[in-house]
Amino acid sequence: MTTRKKAPKGRRAESVSSSTGSRRNPKIEILVNVTNRETRIVMLEDGQPMEYRVEREERVVGSIFKGIVQNVLPGMDAAFVDIGLERNAFLYVGDILPEEGGDQSPQSVKRSELRRRKIKELIRPGQQVMVQVTKGPRGTKGARVTTRIALPGRYVVLMPESSSVGVSRKIEDRSERERLRKLGDRLQVPGFGIIMRTECEGRTEAELRADISFLEQLWQDITKASKRQRAPACVHKDQTLLFRTVRDMFGENIDTMVIDDPDEYEKVHHVAKAVAPGLRDKISLYDGEVPIFDHYKIESELDRLLQHHVWLKSGAYLVIDEMEALTAIDINTGRQVGSTSLTDTIVKANMEAIDEVCRQLRLRDMGGIIVIDFIDMESETDRKKVLAAFTERLARDRARTRVGKISSLGLVEITRKRTGESVTQEITEICPMCEGIGRISSKETVSLWIERDMWRKAAEPGDAFFVECHPSVVEALVGLDGENVEELEHVMRRGVYIRANFDMEYEEYDIRTGKIDDFDKEYMNYRRAQVVEVNVRRSAFEGTNKVVGWTDNGYFVELLDGSNFVGQRVKVVIQDLRRSFAVGDVIAPGISSPNYARSLS
Repeated sequence: MTTRKKAPKGRRAESVSSSTGSRRNPKIEILVNVTNRETRIVMLEDGQPMEYRVEREERVVGSIFKGIVQNVLPGMDAAFVDIGLERNAFLYVGDILPEEGGDQSPQSVKRSELRRRKIKELIRPGQQVMVQVTKGPRGTKGARVTTRIALPGRYVVLMPESSSVGVSRKIEDRSERERLRKLGDRLQVPGFGIIMRTECEGRTEAELRADISFLEQLWQDITKASKRQRAPACVHKDQTLLFRTVRDMFGENIDTMVIDDPDEYEKVHHVAKAVAPGLRDKISLYDGEVPIFDHYKIESELDRLLQHHVWLKSGAYLVIDEMEALTAIDINTGRQVGSTSLTDTIVKANMEAIDEVCRQLRLRDMGGIIVIDFIDMESETDRKKVLAAFTERLARDRARTRVGKISSLGLVEITRKRTGESVTQEITEICPMCEGIGRISSKETVSLWIERDMWRKAAEPGDAFFVECHPSVVEALVGLDGENVEELEHVMRRGVYIRANFDMEYEEYDIRTGKIDDFDKEYMNYRRAQVVEVNVRRSAFEGTNKVVGWTDNGYFVELLDGSNFVGQRVKVVIQDLRRSFAVGDVIAPGISSPNYARSLS
């Protein structure tokens, strides 16, 4: 199994050099791979993937819709709004602005005050509302929307129908916060609130004014589009993944952005000219013959993104389970045996896992409730040490997170802001076999389903059953040495003909009733001492050394001695013959068959 490299231990903005003791900034690169069906963007820190984003369909988060209220549910303090998507959007009472009027602007009313109001006083069925998507559809849930519109720019967020001025909490310098707040008061447009983003730190008044003017014009265009269109309709689409990356991530800390598509390269240069003219020299075009992700040797690393197990250098590993309600990350010592004591081994495994857990959160863009199951530690000092290291490392994540205390069982609960599906959910789909539970019914379970359905059909005319199912289920129905099917024929007092259908899914089967004479003519075209060709494979029964053969029409032949021929097509002579199976001896290798490969699937 390929092991995943551990994330570097330096700070996000600076790391310690072990050789000199000096601090250095990590090299941060953004790689962009564009095709006609997909855009992939990876952010590297010192050559290691730390964030990965994929866009294949139009994004709805951030888009603005003109919707129609379908239902108002006082018991949930919420309403459902038709915005033209597959499922109605969810609108919570705290996300509904009151009607205009009075001394306060709608946006300045505290959400706690809105929550205390009755939703029927704020909204009614059939009403048309302008809403913005804050969380995309996920699983069985529709999108979540708000009437508190926010238009993000390069440096500021403009909020229509508001009067407040805020500064990002990530700007910690007091003098800079005060400077930006005064700039915000001076630049504020009547009827709009402003939030100064982290990227506006150190920016001039002219840069901020240009950003605000652009967003003000954008809002005017949105309101005009809303008046022209009939609900439900999208009146403003959020920008593409690449544009948002330039707007939100491409800053002074980025060393380079490499794009492999000439058209997108030109577009990004044009966008950068407007939002970050000083950074245009950092944008370059990749025109190599080797695909860009292969050239930077990260394609294989991204392939491991979907792995259930993530191995660490020491031999410990993570188990990551993403579910609709929450994500669970389990840490195990694995092959790590340590060198001093069990306590020391456990602490080292937990400390090593911290970097990889935080990296996986960013890489997969996991959100919502996340539970990390650290290896149990008896010492309270060790638990505090691990939690402090985890909290410090998590602080470098751009997404908003909250961390709970570590429990006596080693569990840490965190929340990470989620705006849509994770990367894993974006590039995968629910297994059609297990339907998302991660497991499928055993062959014995499916064989029992078949038996129960046969009993349900027992009242139908006829003295025999014909069953088609997956080859593994055939073995379970027949049983070792044919015991199951013989007992079934005895208790049901009917003949049973079982055949494998290699095109059927594992849980798929078909049962027909009829007469023994008719089934004998159609399916029992074999006799004792006859030579037939079969495809040899190992038995589906675990813990046995049996080898079985399958004819091209799905007849099951138990081989007395065929272990040397597994994976081959051979000739066998039938020694014993039953309706659902036969027993045979291998006499010689056979010839190739087009059905052979299919029979082994």
